[in-house]
Amino acid sequence: MTIALIGATGLVGQTMLRVLEERKLPISNLLVAASDQSIGKPIHFNGDDLRIQSINEVLKTRPEIALFSIGAELSLLWAPKFAEAGTTVIDNSSAWRMHHNIPLVVPEINANSLSAEDKIIANPNCSTIQLVVALNDIHKAFGLERLIVSTYQSVTGSGQSGIDQLRNEQNSIEHDKFYPHQIHENALPQCDDFSDDGYTKEEWKLILETKKILNDPNIGVTATAVRVPVLGGHSEAVNMTLSKKALLTDVALILKKTQGVVFIEDSYPMPLTAFGYDDVFVGRLRADHSHDRSFNLWIVSDNLRKGAATNAVQIAEYLIMNNLT
Repeated sequence: MTIALIGATGLVGQTMLRVLEERKLPISNLLVAASDQSIGKPIHFNGDDLRIQSINEVLKTRPEIALFSIGAELSLLWAPKFAEAGTTVIDNSSAWRMHHNIPLVVPEINANSLSAEDKIIANPNCSTIQLVVALNDIHKAFGLERLIVSTYQSVTGSGQSGIDQLRNEQNSIEHDKFYPHQIHENALPQCDDFSDDGYTKEEWKLILETKKILNDPNIGVTATAVRVPVLGGHSEAVNMTLSKKALLTDVALILKKTQGVVFIEDSYPMPLTAFGYDDVFVGRLRADHSHDRSFNLWIVSDNLRKGAATNAVQIAEYLIMNNLT
């Protein structure tokens, strides 16, 4: 199996390399590509140094699977070329997520919808992944009528530029700002750019992707996305209103049994809890006393792993196991 990693030097790309090593996919040949400045440089994988190639060089080899972490603009350019060459592209950008004929996949939920004809597969937004992993089984049991989501997202969600700004501000180093304001000792209710309606693009990703993955356009979803000075792990405070009445113990039992979820009853998860793990951690489940079908819960996940790299690699595993490449 020849697998390509396009965007190997970024934060998500580096995490994909680690996850590929850990999960021991049947890779006979791993090809790595990055920006022009990195071509020819070595990158470490499974005890070997691989040479970084150009995207075009990798395309000529026609790998079976290509993991993309290169941003939406480049994905729109290159993903169709790889697909035309017979490669199955798993894309981590926002480029293809809302295309009606492109599957948006979280393996625990909807990998069984994939076929060999799906040559471009979208990896969802990091905040969306942890939300739907936690809530999918609850939705199947009782229905989700409405979700109110407030996120607390780490600077790693912005890539190296976000990390650099936080560290420079912590150490009083002059620097170019990536965020519109100071992030050190601050919280910014802005993730990504604003739309005309006052919502940010990140908030719209949560709203639209959740409906698509759960295959239910009737779920009411609203969101506020906040950037916080944390180096790894996204957190979400979620208020959910169910379509049917349920007991708190019913919801707790579902969370205990949900694949990919670690339910913490007697405490609560934090970004440090999730750091380096592939699980979605859920805690602080409680009834909303203002509504008889509503509950509050707290969801945390490592945004670079399950929120990006691990989910993409799990999609690749599913394709390989089911001979869909």
